[in-house]
Amino acid sequence: MDIIADILLAAGALGAGFYCLVLSRRLKRFNDLEKGVGGAVAVLSAQVDDLNKSLQAAQQVSDGSSKALQQLTGRAESVAQRLELMMASMHDIPEAAAAAPAAQAGSEDEAMAAAYEADSQPAADEAEEAKPSGLMFVRHNRSQNRVA
Repeated sequence: MDIIADILLAAGALGAGFYCLVLSRRLKRFNDLEKGVGGAVAVLSAQVDDLNKSLQAAQQVSDGSSKALQQLTGRAESVAQRLELMMASMHDIPEAAAAAPAAQAGSEDEAMAAAYEADSQPAADEAEEAKPSGLMFVRHNRSQNRVA
């Protein structure tokens, strides 16, 4: 009976050793850096690093574009204000020419006033046709549009 127990014990030990050998080979293939999961993890890690670098570069470019756009918008608003002032001052020109005394107004002034009135008629018609309805510029508050 002792011999049978020793034989069964030796067979169990050999079976366990063979099972460990098979598991060891499978684990080596599983962690192989070229074909296994280890390789996939290494590739994914490299891709994540590349994506992080691309994201940081895109954020820097968008910040620069945002600053440039803010500067251009500020310049456009100041130019629009100056144009509005110029347009408002243009409305005063015919009244100033009509209010000037006849002694000071020479033939050149009369000719220029007549030319201005002749030129302002078609321009006024075109301006009325091209006049937009509603607001032309709307300023948005950026802090309300940000997503956290």
